[in-house]
Amino acid sequence: MQNLRFVLARTSHPGNIGSAARAIRTMGFDRLVLVMPHRYPDPKVQAMAAGADDVLAQLVVCDDVPAAIADCTRVYGLSARRRGIALPELAPRDAAARVAAELDAGTQVALLFGNEQSGLDNDELARCHAMVRIPSVEDFSSLNLAQAVQVMAYEVRLAMAAHDPSGAMQESESRDRPAAAAEMEEFFAHLFRTLHAIDFHKGRSAMTIERRLRRLFQRAEPDVRELRVLHGILADAERMARLAGAAGDGKREK
Repeated sequence: MQNLRFVLARTSHPGNIGSAARAIRTMGFDRLVLVMPHRYPDPKVQAMAAGADDVLAQLVVCDDVPAAIADCTRVYGLSARRRGIALPELAPRDAAARVAAELDAGTQVALLFGNEQSGLDNDELARCHAMVRIPSVEDFSSLNLAQAVQVMAYEVRLAMAAHDPSGAMQESESRDRPAAAAEMEEFFAHLFRTLHAIDFHKGRSAMTIERRLRRLFQRAEPDVRELRVLHGILADAERMARLAGAAGDGKREK
């Protein structure tokens, strides 16, 4: 259970922080992370936590989502809106089954929740491996933040109780450690820098292709050794681009 964290991004109401702490504590979880909360600390947090003091005692506040999920290998974003990010979409029970298997395999997992009014924005969703939508009626689809946290904590607890970890453990032993979010971000920075170095975009907007490549590699779930190979390929591409540039400069001088 220590491998699962509940991340609340840009929370508006401090009461929801306390209620979320209470929600996860009732299901046996205790890792709560806040990203740029509008009001924290605040007396309403303690009041609504209703005694979940151990959760509040180790609560972590981060400046941005990348910092909150830096050591996580899997990130699931809770959203009522599909927005423009193409992600695998899971029901809570299906997502919880995956989370249970990943936790048993020793994976660091984050459940990411957005602001009460606007939910997760596109940049936050782009850092997720899948989106989880809690089924609700179409004309009133927005759950209270703490209620959404409670639903997911409950489903994960049920899935963990029912899960047989033997298959997941055997699979995890056959490969290196999966790359964490911070390692993936370092790779994406290298990849996008290399694409610019080789003039891949040719003056066109880079945003669409970079988002597609981000989704591609997140689906692939590379391990740390595979990332090292990819970094090596990119380094060689950058080196060749520099050589080509130097050769071109030499020809122009002549």
